[in-house]
Amino acid sequence: MALGGMLRNSAAISLHLVGSLQRKKAGASLRRCLHQTLTMAKRLHARRLDGIDHNPWVEFTKLASEYDAVNLGQGFPDFPPPDFAVEAFQHAVSGDFMLNQYTRAFGYPPLTKILASFFGKLLGQEIDPLKNVLVTVGAYGALFTAFQALVDEGDEVIIIEPFFDCYEPMTLMAGGCPVFVPLKPTPTRDGELDSSSNWQLDPTELASKFTSRTKALVLNTPNNPLGKVFSKAELELIARLCQQHDVLCITDEVYQWLVFDGHQHISIASLPGMWERTLTIGSAGKTFSATGWKVGWVLGPERLMKHLYTVHQNSIYHCPTQAQAAVAESLEREQLHFGQPSSYFVQLPRAVQRSRDHMVRSVQSVGLRPVIPQGSYFFVTDISDFSEEWPAGQGVGGWRPPRAQHGLCPPESKMPDLPGAADEPYDRRFVKWMIKNKGLVAIPVSVFYSRPQQKHFDHYIRFCFVKDESTLQAMDKKLREWKDELGA
Repeated sequence: MALGGMLRNSAAISLHLVGSLQRKKAGASLRRCLHQTLTMAKRLHARRLDGIDHNPWVEFTKLASEYDAVNLGQGFPDFPPPDFAVEAFQHAVSGDFMLNQYTRAFGYPPLTKILASFFGKLLGQEIDPLKNVLVTVGAYGALFTAFQALVDEGDEVIIIEPFFDCYEPMTLMAGGCPVFVPLKPTPTRDGELDSSSNWQLDPTELASKFTSRTKALVLNTPNNPLGKVFSKAELELIARLCQQHDVLCITDEVYQWLVFDGHQHISIASLPGMWERTLTIGSAGKTFSATGWKVGWVLGPERLMKHLYTVHQNSIYHCPTQAQAAVAESLEREQLHFGQPSSYFVQLPRAVQRSRDHMVRSVQSVGLRPVIPQGSYFFVTDISDFSEEWPAGQGVGGWRPPRAQHGLCPPESKMPDLPGAADEPYDRRFVKWMIKNKGLVAIPVSVFYSRPQQKHFDHYIRFCFVKDESTLQAMDKKLREWKDELGA
């Protein structure tokens, strides 16, 4: 074959091979593209996350940092824990080197032992530290573990409104169905401040929420955001209904040591017949003003706790040892001083009550109307005086608090156009306006309500008063500027 023919044949073969290779590459590329398209089309997130992706804390915390505002929204102290607790943590870090390693999965033994001893006396129970106590990553972890362990698909969970906002999504993530019952405010006399004790359950309405599908009721006392401390009579009503319908009680008592004005915290587990159906949840962060330690616990009967152990050992498994050791040493100290003037559980509520009273007086100066809390870190204030007009029929039974002028200018001149969408709850728009224009951060109370109830309770905002004196002074400065503007 002539050289030219050989070259032509070689070129033809090469073109054929290149074409085949290109077609294969194109086919592979097409297959990859189709595969990626099919993969991307698959549902990525679990259905249990539907509707719970938005978190108001992220939104309002971000706003607070952008405007360098005084943060009275988030519930954390901006002052140090007591000296003995800090020293206990230092001992845990610098002492026994084995505290850097794992401890017992369900709780550092000295901590579960002191929790059993300390709370056993308060609840009137013989608590076994190995069977009735679980240490968790904060009270948040305790709540999540409880819902995952005990709430099944289709189970109904009664939640009292307003509620700490994680109760609803945790119920939904476990497959449960939240059933809401509101605390209803009773009208006050003209010029009289409202109190959290005026917000009460309707016994008939509460009883109507119990069905054959009800698995649990969630109780939060002292309540966040309202600061209500449930009375013995209210707890007895709840206990009677739980026993009558064979329902569990998950009780969040993280603020149990912060009770004011002579009110008394009562644990529902201490009532006759309730220990066997109650999980009692506590927090070292709230107890010792050290929220970053993230040490919480659950106390309850073995028949319930064994299921929480199963969830814990297959999820978190273990909590930081050194923080547990510090909490154990702090509780041992408090047990020795319990009920005495030297007890932190005596000193803290007195100091916090002074801060509460200071902040209550201060916010009144600009026309906010506080609801005096019986306990917790928080109080809510009525902002309805700042609204030009409430839509007809909104509120509890169509009722809205009467407008009070406080000797200031008319409401329509107090409030400019608010940021946010027109259909957004009023309190959320108000808080955004207050952060941007007044340099003060609060949390809108509607986030603590179920969607159907939000429009009825969108005229309250929540403040945290567990703050340092310097923070209160910074707040006072902002409020004086606000008041001067109102009087201009």
